[in-house]
Amino acid sequence: MFLLSQQRPLELKIFFPNSSQFAGLSDISIPQDIPVEGEITIPVRSRIREFDSSTLNESVQNTIMRDLKAVGKKFMHVLYPRKSNTLLRDWDLWGPLILCVTLALMLQRGSVDSEKDGGPQFAEVFVIVWFGAVTITLNSKLLGGNISFFQSLCVLGYCILPLTMAMLVCRLVLLAEPGPINFMVRLFVVIIMFAWSIVASTAFLADSQPPNRKALAVYPVFLFYFVISWMILTFTPQ
Repeated sequence: MFLLSQQRPLELKIFFPNSSQFAGLSDISIPQDIPVEGEITIPVRSRIREFDSSTLNESVQNTIMRDLKAVGKKFMHVLYPRKSNTLLRDWDLWGPLILCVTLALMLQRGSVDSEKDGGPQFAEVFVIVWFGAVTITLNSKLLGGNISFFQSLCVLGYCILPLTMAMLVCRLVLLAEPGPINFMVRLFVVIIMFAWSIVASTAFLADSQPPNRKALAVYPVFLFYFVISWMILTFTPQ
């Protein structure tokens, strides 16, 4: 029990019932004129570590190279899909933006007037990809998924990498004479890369969904990559 008196100097009275060994400490007088001084110091190693981890003092070249290395590591995780939280923990939208722009550019036809030949415009491809990714993300959140909005966009965007590779292969195959063999080769490549995108995306997103709602979360992902695959398969340069 502590009692503070209103007199000066300030007195702090401490009562310890049934404690005879602390009888000499029952009355403690603390004068108020004692200055309280001190200094808080930070260890030198902590200051050096904080200085090194700061990105404000690094050059632009180092920042760009660091971001490119991070994007490259995420590409490797998509090419070798396995259950990992790397894309979820260190998410970014640089990779999805690069893949979306690359895919939209490769889907452009050689004709000047693309409205007559039915070729998709750059903005159309861009909107389809990002609108589809946002829709899947909202569906995942409504189903009770424990993944953030930007984490889902990051995973869905990075998993377009196999389809972008399929588009590159199809562009090279289309340089040859058109025919049944040409179409069968493109169909085979698109199906393989489509399955690759599905497996890669579900490997990262499967654990973020409730066990009884995983099918409802995977079905929109299937439709999303199917639409992109269909655009790639039906593409003709002229």
